[in-house]
Amino acid sequence: MLTVVIADDEPNILLSLEFLMKKEGHRVFIARDGAEAQELIDAEKPDLLLLDVMMPKMNGHELCRYVRAQPDLNHAKVIFLSARSKEADVQAGYEAGANLYIPKPFSTRDLVSRINQLMKPVG
Repeated sequence: MLTVVIADDEPNILLSLEFLMKKEGHRVFIARDGAEAQELIDAEKPDLLLLDVMMPKMNGHELCRYVRAQPDLNHAKVIFLSARSKEADVQAGYEAGANLYIPKPFSTRDLVSRINQLMKPVG
């Protein structure tokens, strides 16, 4: 079971991702903006973050850089889920420290498969 923080300002996406991750057996926390997500990250020390790029109060890139600067979050994986899918947007996501960048709209089956692959223990 993973601890997952989902941050997106789109209520329908939050609900569907929360449902999907709970169905997979994970502990799920949701945030509607970057500041709320930062509080959850500090409190829960998640294994996985599903972040939108464009959010109020703190965008996904800022949040990802924040996570990467915390020594106790070295284990956390970050996946951006964003409508911004130009090459420069994807590149900026990886430069901010993302493990994966998945353009919206995405297939939930594909997302689960990619999460399982990303979270698989190495070795």
